[in-house]
Amino acid sequence: MRKLIFYISILALFFGFDEANAQQDAQFSFYMKNMLFYNPAFAGTEGITQMTLIHRQQWAGYDGSYSDGGAPTTSVFSMTTPIYRLKSGFGAHVVNDNLGPLNNLEMQVSYAYHLGIKKSKLSFGMRAGLFSQSINVEEYRAIHPDDELLLNGDESQIRPDMALGVYFRSEKYFAGLSFNHLLKSEFNFGVNAVKNPLENHAYLTMGYVHEVNFDVKVSPSFMVQTDFNEYSFILGGLAYYKEQLWGGVSYRQSDDINAMLGYNFLKDKSLSFGYSFGYVVSQQDAKKPTTHEVLVSYQLPVNPGSGKKIIRTPRFRH
Repeated sequence: MRKLIFYISILALFFGFDEANAQQDAQFSFYMKNMLFYNPAFAGTEGITQMTLIHRQQWAGYDGSYSDGGAPTTSVFSMTTPIYRLKSGFGAHVVNDNLGPLNNLEMQVSYAYHLGIKKSKLSFGMRAGLFSQSINVEEYRAIHPDDELLLNGDESQIRPDMALGVYFRSEKYFAGLSFNHLLKSEFNFGVNAVKNPLENHAYLTMGYVHEVNFDVKVSPSFMVQTDFNEYSFILGGLAYYKEQLWGGVSYRQSDDINAMLGYNFLKDKSLSFGYSFGYVVSQQDAKKPTTHEVLVSYQLPVNPGSGKKIIRTPRFRH
């Protein structure tokens, strides 16, 4: 019985640690520059080979009350590339989401088929991979230190994962819809009575690019996410000056507001660096008020033999 209560308590901490909306997936301020994480149909749609690394330090300085673990930290590395001969794209990403004593690690690969519609593109994608959950029991402050369960050390399980999505983009507009964790894989850590599935998640994204003048472009966007029990939304926008200096703001429902600033380096602007500062606007008593996020992205040189004309915009190329 104590074993069952122990794991139920851990699972309750897992669902309550992040946000009141019970979202299991990691969150990012740079959601508009991390679309592959949310939608497999995004793979290859920008017509370039790109690698992106994002690191997020949420609630900087937070110290958990029930464990020795600190604030949530999340890192994601992704790459996406077109496959012109197959009219498709390939993508892959690795995410490490640390929530104090709890850690989620996922490794996913995505494939998308691109259907050309006049000057637009409609993409259908699927993703498959592995999702791992682990618990570091030693980080908990046990009421009964002699409990033999606590002497077993870390617990970890790996389960398959799958997602489907559709993504539309033109020169000025983009929209996507995806459904993640379709397999609803369960984690019980050896306790058959406990079933902790990865809940189905859906993401809807929309936005457009507006050219103010020759040097300035703005790209407002929003994303709605749900686990079919609760939902939340993010409103944001980026502005670009001469395709080199960029910045913007975003607001996450009942959570925080973020200011973002970035710069594209090198002659072809292929190396991008960005920083986001977030400030919690609700429930500050249970959190630390600031969040930091860093982005580094690199685009490989375009192969002249591909025969594809590159058209630069703030959101994509094709």
